[in-house]
Order: sequence, then C-alpha cells, then structure tokens
Amino acid sequence: MKKYIKILGLLAITAIQFSCSSNDNADTEVVNPPDASDTFIRASDVSFLPQMEALGTKFYSNGKAEGMLTTLRNAGVNTVRIRLWKDPVNGRSGFSEVKQLAQKARQAGLRVWLTVHYSDDWADPGMQTTPKEWEKLSFADLKTEVTNYTTSIITEINPDIIQIGNEINSGLLWPQGNLISNEQQCIALLSAASTAIRSKAPNTKIMIHYAGVNGGGTDWFFNKMKSIDYDYIGLSYYPVWHGKDLTEVKNTIDALGKKFSKKVLIAETAYPFTLLHNDQTNNIVGTSDQLVPGYPATPTGQRTFVTDIKNIVKTSEFGQGFAYWGGEWVAFKGTQSTTGSTFENQALYSFDNNALSVMQAFSKD
Repeated sequence: MKKYIKILGLLAITAIQFSCSSNDNADTEVVNPPDASDTFIRASDVSFLPQMEALGTKFYSNGKAEGMLTTLRNAGVNTVRIRLWKDPVNGRSGFSEVKQLAQKARQAGLRVWLTVHYSDDWADPGMQTTPKEWEKLSFADLKTEVTNYTTSIITEINPDIIQIGNEINSGLLWPQGNLISNEQQCIALLSAASTAIRSKAPNTKIMIHYAGVNGGGTDWFFNKMKSIDYDYIGLSYYPVWHGKDLTEVKNTIDALGKKFSKKVLIAETAYPFTLLHNDQTNNIVGTSDQLVPGYPATPTGQRTFVTDIKNIVKTSEFGQGFAYWGGEWVAFKGTQSTTGSTFENQALYSFDNNALSVMQAFSKD
C-alpha cells in the first residue's frame, strides 16, 4: 500500500492481547480449494487479520459472528492476498505470521497470493528500503540473499501467486536496485527472484506490480521488464491517486496485455462506503472531491464501483482478476485511537464490523 500508513506498522500494540483461540468466530472448518476451472482471480488482501484476531476483533455476516475468511469465501472470493516483510520490528507480516495465515487460508478453501516487499516495512513507489540485515551487502551478496530468501518463501509457504516486489515503479531494494539509477542491477535482482521461483515451483504465477494506470508510465515501466520471466502484470488503481477515469483503466489493461502478451490484474483497489470515520486516525479518503462521479460514498456506491472494476477486467481478453486492498482494516483499536486505521471507511465491513453489500461484487458471475 502507501507510505502514508508506514508509521502504523511500527507502533507497538498496547491493547490487551487475546489469543486467537478465544475468538469464537475464527475460521476452523477445512474446505476444499477452489475449482480448478475458476481461474479469474477475485481476491481480498487480509494482511491485518492476524493482528486483529490477536486483539479479539470479531466480524459478522448478517449480524452473526463469522470468521472473515469464511465470509469472503462464501461471497465468492477465491484468493487472499498477503503482504510479507523480511524482518518487521514487531513481527507483523513477518515470515512466521504469513506462513500461518497462508495455511489458514488454504484450510478455508482459498488460494494464496503473496506480495513480497523485500523490505522490513512498507514498500511503495516512494520508498523501497533494503532490509536492515542486507543493507551493507555487496551487490553480488544482495543478489544471493534475494535468491535464498525467495527460495525459502517458495519452499515453506508455496503461494499460488507471488509478487516479486510491491509497487516497484522505481525498482526495489534501494539504492542498489533502483530502476532509475541502477537499472541493470534492478533487473538482475528481479531476474534472480524469478529464477528461484521457476526452479522450485514452475507452476506458481509470478507477478510484477506497478502503481497506477497511466498509459505512458506503465508502458515505460513494463518495457524495462521485458527480459524478466513472469506471468502477470499487476496494477494498483486508487482514484484518489491514479485518476477518476475508469475508461483509462480499461484501455491500460488492454494495451499492456496486447503489447507484452501478459495477463493483467488490478492488484489493489478500494472505495469508500462513507466519508465518516470510526476512530481518530486520519483517513486517506474523506472528502467528496476524492470520489469518482457516479459512485457516491455509500454502501451501494462502493459495491457498484468494485463490481464495475471486476467487469472491466473480466471483459478484457487480457484480464485475469482483481484484489481489494484494506477490506479487513476496520477501526480495530477502538473509536478513540489515533494510531488505528486510515481505511475503515473503505473496508468491506461497516463500523460495527458487519459485512457490507460490497461482498456481492466478489461473486463468480
């Protein structure tokens, strides 16, 4: 996601801790995986879920307590997206937590899509910080670490889809992997990750992720990626940052798919169901001028926006799917928290943690 929420990942959890087992709406039922023929990806990012469950947060569907993964699966989600940080200071989104969440998702009948940040914290177009453990390495040693780390991810977590980097518009693992100042090294690092994946899991889909849907920017970026072995183009599309023209979204998907012979996904998107807030943490979207005309900040407007994004991708011959970002990120630290959620008004849940009608947008039809 974005640098605006970086600080939230660094804050220690101060609320009273509850074990996950105390959560009476936890997802415990083992369910068969999605049908092999269901290849259009309908995903939701659930990266905050372990932290929320540890605090005893409960979620509801039609007023009844229900595990989030169960609700998502029943709505039509067939894949969950999970971020992975190298050595986060508080363990959140670290290897152990992500491995457990991936196992839990599979038990709930969902595929796993990992977004590997190759950082200890948030990575996005404005910040791609090399993990502390790697920051003094030579380039040759850094490349070796990328290979070994990626191999461990594939061996131990074995995702169905893996992003090699998150929103890498200007590369990753700065400064050595900066696409602008060290293009050859950036490509070499991405190639090392791709090669490691192919050698261990040739059927795992590899994604390269760019933030934005601007034709000029995306064309320039993916031209640079031509030598890398990968399967999917992933794009972030948030109207607040990337414009309000859904026609441009469609045109970009079509143009990229055709030019680079790749399947294309909207790897991140979101939309508000209200402009109000449910804690004291400033929200990213909160004013009417940030909205797309024709899509009000209402539950219906949110559902219609996500449905239209799904249909834009689905009707393209190159469209492979979409993922909703921040759908789980309710105001889980309480209504007075100033370090809670910047996204609770764009979640898939109401302010009382009840599933909203936007869940209908994930239906297979």
